[in-house]
Amino acid sequence: MYIFCIVLILIASVLIILTVLAQNPKSGMAANFGASNQVMGVRQTSDFLEKFTWGLAMSIVVLSLIATMAMPSAKISSSKSALEREIQQSVEGNQNFGLPMPTDVPAQSAPAAGDSTTN
Repeated sequence: MYIFCIVLILIASVLIILTVLAQNPKSGMAANFGASNQVMGVRQTSDFLEKFTWGLAMSIVVLSLIATMAMPSAKISSSKSALEREIQQSVEGNQNFGLPMPTDVPAQSAPAAGDSTTN
């Protein structure tokens, strides 16, 4: 189910790219609010392409949510452990370069009210 959703998302993504490229570009103030597209039946074509674009965008969102819910738990745990390994390696890498970590910085205490270091 997960792979099927991913394949559908890829197909919808390619279709949305082609649909957006097929639409006529509007120039300046949305071509006077679409009045120029009403000549010789072009309006119906642009309406169809616009509705098709919105439908594809919504289908990508819905399929992404379904793919997230259908993702196998083994993949979730492996990606989580891989992320944890990357974080651990970056922390160790920072220590190897001598960069201070927040836990490595000693706490500096404020001088007491009675202490004066200058004479």
